[in-house]
Amino acid sequence: MDLGIAGKTALVAASTGGLGLAVARALAAEGVRVAIVGRRRDRAKEIVGELQESHAGTAGFDAVAIEADLTTPEGIGSAVEQTIADLGPIDILVLNGPGPKPGAAAALSSEDVASAFDLLVKPQHALISHVLPGMRERRWGRIVALGSSGVVAPLPNLAVSNTGRAALAGYLKTLAAEVALDGVTVNMVLPGRIATDRVAELDQAAAKRRGTTAHEIELESRKSIPARRYGEPAEFGAAAAFLCSAPASYITGVALRCDGGLIRSL
Repeated sequence: MDLGIAGKTALVAASTGGLGLAVARALAAEGVRVAIVGRRRDRAKEIVGELQESHAGTAGFDAVAIEADLTTPEGIGSAVEQTIADLGPIDILVLNGPGPKPGAAAALSSEDVASAFDLLVKPQHALISHVLPGMRERRWGRIVALGSSGVVAPLPNLAVSNTGRAALAGYLKTLAAEVALDGVTVNMVLPGRIATDRVAELDQAAAKRRGTTAHEIELESRKSIPARRYGEPAEFGAAAAFLCSAPASYITGVALRCDGGLIRSL
């Protein structure tokens, strides 16, 4: 299938690793101009070099490395400005960020609650505020947020994440209806157990709490997944890339689960 997005410009937040990088790679393979954004300048440049080598002959493709802290207004502003200056107006915005620390709901402090919004709502809202006017004016845009299966079924010991991601989902669902007539779609992709460093860290934390090994935690987790395995980052990236595509123009306001059947509800 031709996704019809060659030559489009995408800003992919937190794309120097994990799921953000997986989405950036999938978009680059489709000929999208990709801004690799993160706090690690050297890693961002390394990724851009890899992408340029892999997709040198891909029509429309280009990439740029941007060092920015997307939890600050200054970092958000500079990332948007540099993307536009180097690659052109932003057609695709991929929202992503670091996962909050684990913790039980009963143990949350007021600072923890505030951090849920500071990490998982405010930066995403700010990025959207920067790029949405241009998308609406051009009558084409894709906003895709990388969330968590905790949006559908809150995950044990991830109270901060569950709180912030649910709030973001409510905001995005509301926004999707408001901008659909302008040719802008707004969706989420909800990963289950995808084999990333973040999931490895969570497995290690669970192992420490329960006095076992991360390997045993992974084996136990696999038993709860109908596919009986962790997902590959490339599988997740492909799902997100489709929601960024031209053929996905009639899909908006959805939370697509990429979880091997982990969440059993419809």
